[in-house]
Amino acid sequence: MSADGPLGIDELLDRVRAGYARVEAHEAYEAARAGEALLVDIRYAALRERDGLIPGAVVVERNELEWRLDPQGSHRLPEATDHALRVVVICNEGYASSLAAASLHQLGLYRATDLIGGFQAWKAAGLPVTP
Repeated sequence: MSADGPLGIDELLDRVRAGYARVEAHEAYEAARAGEALLVDIRYAALRERDGLIPGAVVVERNELEWRLDPQGSHRLPEATDHALRVVVICNEGYASSLAAASLHQLGLYRATDLIGGFQAWKAAGLPVTP
């Protein structure tokens, strides 16, 4: 809660996004291709089924994200071995992913970021998508 009362979602997004550098679709694509970033798709199943998947991205439901990416966690992904892991969180339009990236920062994943515009920006940029 701020001094003037509760935060609205727009102010909250502005605050969390100020804590890290967000990435554009082509930057995320190149970082993943070079093995320098792990793309993590947090979209729910209906959106993945409707729009397709980003090749090479790891699908992690939003409610499991912190458990799967915590390098100290017993339920972590094999890729989640270090707090220096560069993670690019992808949601549908780039809103939920911002909050998710901020949560990963709280776990010590200091290189976590999110994709500006989300999956829709990836698709609009003409980057690879599989059905």
